[in-house]
Amino acid sequence: MTINQIQDDIIAEYSEIEDWMDRYACIIDLGNTLPPIDEQYKTPSHIIEGCQSRVWLNAELIDGKVVYTADSDAVIVKGIISMLISVLSQHTPDEILTAELYFIDRIGLSEHLSPTRSNGLVAMVKQMKMYALAFKAKQQTQQ
Repeated sequence: MTINQIQDDIIAEYSEIEDWMDRYACIIDLGNTLPPIDEQYKTPSHIIEGCQSRVWLNAELIDGKVVYTADSDAVIVKGIISMLISVLSQHTPDEILTAELYFIDRIGLSEHLSPTRSNGLVAMVKQMKMYALAFKAKQQTQQ
């Protein structure tokens, strides 16, 4: 599936849920399904700066695709990073770098987050794209 197809699926799923408390519950449930990050990545160097909560993010390039793992000490943030991983993981660095993450606005997430959580969301996306950029640069030097 493409990044946009995944985003469209998320938009369709969340459009059926009108109440925001129910949407938050779905996001939290999604976070509870996030596979655990390896403990070796729960270090200060893997913490995303700019998040109110602690969020650890790791990325690996496997067969030309970026695979993200993450964790957070806040349930809603864990759900948000889980959504981002479902959209961006298993795609090439170029696909990630050129992706417009429109699902965030279309499901109303950005307008229902506190300013500090919104800043954290931006920081998570930025860090995920930075990993993709680093992998792309590494690929280019190996050619």
